Amino acid sequence: QKQLVESGGGLVQPGGSLRLSCAASKSITSLNGMGWYRQAPGKQRELVASVMWNGFTNYGDSVKGRFSISRDDVTSAVYLEMSSLKSEDTAVYYCNRVPPYEGYWGQGTQVTVSS
Repeated sequence: QKQLVESGGGLVQPGGSLRLSCAASKSITSLNGMGWYRQAPGKQRELVASVMWNGFTNYGDSVKGRFSISRDDVTSAVYLEMSSLKSEDTAVYYCNRVPPYEGYWGQGTQVTVSS
């Protein structure tokens, strides 16, 4: 069964760091761009970082210089290293292909940045 499972979220103070992990089946990630998306309360889901099959990465303006996306094609995992976290980073974070496939949305992992 094709699925994506996100983990690693939690409560962190402003300025702190977290590492998110996405476990995926190889059929989802192989030769596909993968991304981390987030949805804050009352807002639309947005793409914050992406990594293409060739390793090329791209970031949303709000996270540039603070977040780093990577992929491990041996284990079919995708990671998001987040640092210098701000309250506005609070959201549920999801991974999916880029562009996203509706059937692959998982439960996400909650990231809350608060003192």
